[in-house]
Amino acid sequence: MRRFESGIALLGVLCLLAPAASAQYVQTRSGGRFSGLTRPYEPRQITPVDLANSARLESLLRAGNIYLSLQDAIALALENNLDIQWQRYNRPQAEASLLRSQAGGLLRGVPASVQTSTTAALSQITGGAFGTGGSTGTTSGGGAGGTIITATGTAIPNLDPSFYVAGYWGHHTSPQTNSFTTGTNFLVYRNSAYNAGIQQGFSTGTNVSLAWSQSTAKTNSSVIDFNPYTNGSLNLQITQRLLQGFGLAVNNRNIKIAKNNMRVTDLAFKQQVIQTVSAVIAAYWDLVSDIENVNVRRQALALSQRLYEDNKKQVEIGTLAPIEIVRAEAEVASNQQQLVVAQTALLQQETLLKNALSRIGVASPSIAEAHIIPTDHITVPATEAVAPIQDLVAKAMAGRPELAQSRINLDSAKIGLKGSRSQLLPSLDMMVNLTNNALAGQVNPIPPPEGSIRLADPYFIGGTSKVMRQLLARNFPDYAIGVQLSFPIRNRSAQADYTLDALSLRQQEIQQQSLINQIRVDVQNAMIAQQQARAGYQAAAKARVLAEQSLDAEQKRYALGASTIFLVIQYQRDLAQARSTEVTAASSYAKAKVQLDMATGDTLEANSISIGEATQGRVSRPPSPLPPVQP
Repeated sequence: MRRFESGIALLGVLCLLAPAASAQYVQTRSGGRFSGLTRPYEPRQITPVDLANSARLESLLRAGNIYLSLQDAIALALENNLDIQWQRYNRPQAEASLLRSQAGGLLRGVPASVQTSTTAALSQITGGAFGTGGSTGTTSGGGAGGTIITATGTAIPNLDPSFYVAGYWGHHTSPQTNSFTTGTNFLVYRNSAYNAGIQQGFSTGTNVSLAWSQSTAKTNSSVIDFNPYTNGSLNLQITQRLLQGFGLAVNNRNIKIAKNNMRVTDLAFKQQVIQTVSAVIAAYWDLVSDIENVNVRRQALALSQRLYEDNKKQVEIGTLAPIEIVRAEAEVASNQQQLVVAQTALLQQETLLKNALSRIGVASPSIAEAHIIPTDHITVPATEAVAPIQDLVAKAMAGRPELAQSRINLDSAKIGLKGSRSQLLPSLDMMVNLTNNALAGQVNPIPPPEGSIRLADPYFIGGTSKVMRQLLARNFPDYAIGVQLSFPIRNRSAQADYTLDALSLRQQEIQQQSLINQIRVDVQNAMIAQQQARAGYQAAAKARVLAEQSLDAEQKRYALGASTIFLVIQYQRDLAQARSTEVTAASSYAKAKVQLDMATGDTLEANSISIGEATQGRVSRPPSPLPPVQP
């Protein structure tokens, strides 16, 4: 029996003194000789926010212009965009939440939402591609908020060992009405006590505590055999839950959910990159179309200006009525106004794009005053391979990060339900208590009362070392084992918690199916939108060619006197509108391609984006070479 006691005691001490498994998550800091002991009580050092732009942005500046390719725009978004930078902090939060769960603490939520603070004002190309993906379902114990989540189910033991030490010293004087029990009518009692212990819970539902206590007393009593004397005890107590709260599946549930939340955080970051990059690509093509639209308005202004000059000459030589100058001049003014509107839209789009690609927005004068010159242009291929809809849907099911988030959150909800199910059981605990006692002291120097004999066993004569030898030798052991059963009569609270969590699980299953249905709709709508955009561009290109031919024919008729200035102006307007429509159609096609990539989860692969580089905020690809300087 004593060997059994020794084995349990040694096992308990080794387990309790072992370092916490979560220590590997604490950031290593250089320190002194005792830094290893003090590190758990020091705050973790969090890297300050870096608001300096990457060197890529400055390298693209030349002569007051930012020469920007599409790949450079994507790289700048990965390096500088604040929405992506905000999302990078969620991974350390998830790691800290895992560390907390490994200590047996309640879970804290980790954000899983997509930020759009820098891209909300950009072109709205998302449509339905992320109609349901922007917010994923939260789980009981998982969550996506930033506050402590109220836990249901059985309480999880404190998995971190806890050490305590206490000391006490006192002096007491107590008048006595009867000197028979103390040998004096005023008892003076001085004592000191020391306690130390360590305790820890385990995922099996086991709690272990090892406690040592010692007290030393000296008194003026003449009836005690030893004075001063020292008492000591060493106690090992083990409590094991047998029904409610029993087992690894119940007590490790928060650790599993926290690990799931880390995966959800990674997927949320991927979704953030997809959303931000897609918005930047669409904004880039909008900028290209805005520049083309400005050129279209300049061409329209040039045509109307040339018509005005020609009419002015004909009026001077008397071959045209003066009223025609007024009509031509009115058309010039109208085109000038439309050019100003187009230039204003271009400047606004430049500002929005700079804000999305810079950490300080347009606070830098060199960035704010620079014009963005896109080096890529929209091209609509003559032919395009059309993938079967079922292949695109299968690709979306495998690549859409919000669907993967939903599946993980559903798994977390099932894990959390185990705690609520365990709460329904009665509480049945088995307790084992092993205590070793000790006593040592000096023979009381105060003479015993008259007529009494002092019987002081020499075995107990000694001090603290004698007490410790008795404890380790287990000379005076106590043994106890017990079982405690308790259960609520109606158990309504546990029933309600389980019912609510189970219903929430069913809702998440419905939400997941709804997301799957929405993804199919997104893919089909995106494919239809791309086909329509291609057809619209082809029709717009053909209309522009016909408008150019019609204007050329009408100008020739006007030169021969077979037409009127009104018809020429009308054909000029038609051509300007046709060119503007073609530019818009080309932009719509480019953004429809972006939307299809989003709907199928192919944005990163289609644009050669490494999620590792996005996580680090450093793109290894060098900036695109600047165009040669014009002589």
